[in-house]
Amino acid sequence: MTITQEQATWFAQTFGQIADNVERAVLGKRHVVDLVLTAMLSDGHVLLEDVPGTGKTSLARALGQSVQGTNTRIQFTPDLLPGDITGITVYDQKTGTFEFHAGPIFANIVLADEINRASPKTQSALLEVMEEGRVTIDGVTRPAGDPFLVLATQNPVEQAGTYRLPEAQLDRFMLRTSIGYPDHAATVRILDGAAVATADLVPIITPQALAGMADLAAGVYVDALVLDYIARLVDATRSADEVRLGVSIRGALALTRATRTRAASQGRTYATPDDVKTLAVPVLSHRLILHPEAEFDGVTPEAVVGQVLLDVAPPSRREAE
Repeated sequence: MTITQEQATWFAQTFGQIADNVERAVLGKRHVVDLVLTAMLSDGHVLLEDVPGTGKTSLARALGQSVQGTNTRIQFTPDLLPGDITGITVYDQKTGTFEFHAGPIFANIVLADEINRASPKTQSALLEVMEEGRVTIDGVTRPAGDPFLVLATQNPVEQAGTYRLPEAQLDRFMLRTSIGYPDHAATVRILDGAAVATADLVPIITPQALAGMADLAAGVYVDALVLDYIARLVDATRSADEVRLGVSIRGALALTRATRTRAASQGRTYATPDDVKTLAVPVLSHRLILHPEAEFDGVTPEAVVGQVLLDVAPPSRREAE
């Protein structure tokens, strides 16, 4: 179903209202809020990688409060088991039957705090649910939630007692971003008590309406030239000298979905190359694996994607409408 201009205008207004509400708790970080909302409305997940105390948990809670659904928080620790996330089946002696006790993964918004502190076995419990939005336990498949967003955090500085996220799991995050420290003006406002407590935020939208927004975003028109531009960007990451493993087809699909949502959030019924450029670094960079020599020389995945954006020319023959 193709989105109409009237629907695109409503989408942009609602998107702005949700972002404004979240930004009341996370001051001065509108760009990050927009990225997280874009991922949520694109059926994607977000990895927030930043030092402690920058508001990662506050952002997740504010988003959960803005959506009138269920939200849970999982504190990842080395002794966390897969059943602690997905839930377990318990035998009831009174009835003589097995009863399923759902884990915290069954929610609309799941905050996976310090995800890299859990063992690889526990992290693997997220692979199916992040890809398919459902969990299979004892042969029974159960839907996690609709909409469903995993908002994971990790500290890139402190690596003691952590496990590196495997490439298969990183690839399931639609985008990776960092909040960073607020600017001077926002810092003064925070110190003055201007930030609203997340518990005081008023819900803006229901999960059903949010799912409807995601359906509208999927109807944004993407011209064949824009799709060709995305494919050329992805190909360029695979052939870059510094890269050992480039962007997967899952990454290309994620960039396309996010591009559609970005266009709708701007009130447009069609995507443009600028939408792709805006999202390329947060969507593609964490999927790259660099050669050790390049890492030793200080090359970063973000720099590689930035260079690819400079080298690959966007469509210029006609405007994608």
